[in-house]
Amino acid sequence: MTQLSDLAVAVGAHIEIVGGEPSPQGDLAVTGIDLRAQGIRPGDLFAALPGAHAHGASFAATALDHGAVAVLTDAAGRDLVAAASTRPVPVLVHPDPRSVLGTASATVYGHPSRSMQVIGITGTSGKTTTAYLVEAGLAAAGRATGLVGTVETRIGGTRLPSSLTTPEAPQLHALFAVMRERGVDTVVMEVSSHALALGRVAATDFAVGAFTNLSQDHLDFHKDLDDYFSAKARLFAADSAVRARRAVVCVDDEWGVRAAELARIGRDDRDAVRTVATGRAADWTVTADESLADGTQRFTLTGPDGVARPGTVGLPGRYNVTNAALAVAICEAVGADVDAAIRGIAHVAVPGRVERVDRGQDFLAVVDYAHKPAALGAVLETLRAATSGRIAVVIGAGGDRDRTKRPIMGEVAARGAELLIVTDDNPRTENPAAIRAAVLDGAWSVPAGDRGEIRELGDRAAAIEAAVAWAQPGDVVLVAGKGHETGQEIDGVKHPFDDREVLAAALDKRRTAGPDGHHPPAAGGTHHGGNA
Repeated sequence: MTQLSDLAVAVGAHIEIVGGEPSPQGDLAVTGIDLRAQGIRPGDLFAALPGAHAHGASFAATALDHGAVAVLTDAAGRDLVAAASTRPVPVLVHPDPRSVLGTASATVYGHPSRSMQVIGITGTSGKTTTAYLVEAGLAAAGRATGLVGTVETRIGGTRLPSSLTTPEAPQLHALFAVMRERGVDTVVMEVSSHALALGRVAATDFAVGAFTNLSQDHLDFHKDLDDYFSAKARLFAADSAVRARRAVVCVDDEWGVRAAELARIGRDDRDAVRTVATGRAADWTVTADESLADGTQRFTLTGPDGVARPGTVGLPGRYNVTNAALAVAICEAVGADVDAAIRGIAHVAVPGRVERVDRGQDFLAVVDYAHKPAALGAVLETLRAATSGRIAVVIGAGGDRDRTKRPIMGEVAARGAELLIVTDDNPRTENPAAIRAAVLDGAWSVPAGDRGEIRELGDRAAAIEAAVAWAQPGDVVLVAGKGHETGQEIDGVKHPFDDREVLAAALDKRRTAGPDGHHPPAAGGTHHGGNA
């Protein structure tokens, strides 16, 4: 429990009583905090922030009915609370309540991140995979781990669904508190650029900040790539309140080189910044790698101690060797046993990341989360190297998100596949046909001799079924963009939809009906092949 007066001092707010005279019992104890009025529990502080469409204080009556003991807001919010309240309500008034939300949340829950080693992983691609690899490496080294990410949150062996890559500050610090109570000593979390820019990770004590790479994404939120990088660089910059004590940076691209340079500023301990590379000199360097027929990759990783260690990662794609090397370096940065960590990452599978769907078909069927041009290109390159057959890709683009990448997605897909089927992703509140048209513009911009067949089929399930029907033995069907997601958002409504389940159903239908769509004679049996 945190006294309201102590909380006010911690965040630099002043307390006003609105709606009546102060209660005679004096100071109040706060036991939780939430941004959502419906999520409030008795004893909570309601954080009522100004929003783009409505002020959070407009929902104060609901929060108070649910048991909120006080409200954190600005002057405008205070007036809204006063108008809505029929009883005295303590209000913490701050000119910019969002800027102190992280501090308020950490204070309410007793600064739990200070009691654990928290690892923050940022970058455009590879955050989820690297987080899973780090978690496995740490567990193999004897750590009690927690995971916060795009696919799920895990506290020990308990899995919880994730709605955001990085939760809002109240939920994040509450998670840290629960993890601390359950004996977690090391937390691995994905840190999005939105989270850094909007203060979702404010007041988090990061033991290690890690950087994967940077390419075009989220330019609906960031004005350009430099602004996008600047948000991610808050994990490393000397003037940032969330600068990690140590940094592990992949320097395979120039953005990584810049991140490493930023991380070194103002540090006397050279070992506080470790670099990782597959294509240039670094503290941790992949010196050899090979791909096996089953997609497993072997590599040699030479560390700052000069020791060359053999490693294995069970995920295809050279970029996953880089992710594995980064994961090992992160484990070393928090003091985990490196050899144990290398053993731990060997057989990790990541939901929705180059995830195979095998229903006995004689071609490879894969679901991947790639929804950015660079990520899609990398997956197509990986699959091209793994097969001598043709590739079909089913792809769309999300609505209410970066529009500039849509034609680029279409261009990348048209160049990389023999068949491109443009379909709907999560249209959200946009016109699905308009989104598809933008993707198709990019696809048709590719010269005829450099592109494959292009189709448009808005129904995502039908598009997946069409790609499966097209495939011949030895081919590859890639369903990209949604990966692990289990819903499709259309006009503000999320409908159940899992690419993996829909792809499996299409494969089953083909197996029972035959590639030409007709059911085979009863005596003919069903052909069962293996993955290419």
